[in-house]
Amino acid sequence: MKIRPGLGIAICGALAAACMFPTSSDAQVLMQRDVSLAMALTIATTASAECGAIASIAVVDRAGRIKVLLQGDAGSSHNLELARRKAYTARTFRMPSAAWAKRTETTNAGQRMLADVIPLGGGMPIMAGDETIGGIGLSGAPGGQEKEEACTRAGIEKVRDQLK
Repeated sequence: MKIRPGLGIAICGALAAACMFPTSSDAQVLMQRDVSLAMALTIATTASAECGAIASIAVVDRAGRIKVLLQGDAGSSHNLELARRKAYTARTFRMPSAAWAKRTETTNAGQRMLADVIPLGGGMPIMAGDETIGGIGLSGAPGGQEKEEACTRAGIEKVRDQLK
């Protein structure tokens, strides 16, 4: 059997295209873990208790959306925004915001120009195994960014048994 010139190429192309598109048997429902409201509240209130009435705390979910935003009674208004951005940075880059800030001093400095990120310590990712499911950020703690990180760790530690 003789194949006309170009027809073989067309047949191969059609077969390749058919293999590239998923079939209905490939379709599936995605199951993703996320930070629940109850978990976010527990993390935030624990961090707040550790750092006192001046701190502001934000917890974001796996998509970086605000789940909980708390302002201490003696907190400053700008600390709310800093806490949110620290939480978002930690969640987005899947590392403590202080580590990301240090890394972007010398490499990938352009990342600092992205919206909603901030090169400051005080943000921690919330991990369920190897999966980043959210982030917590804290701003305004007496004792600076090291104390802020300690408070965020305490909040995450409170729910550690649920993050396995």
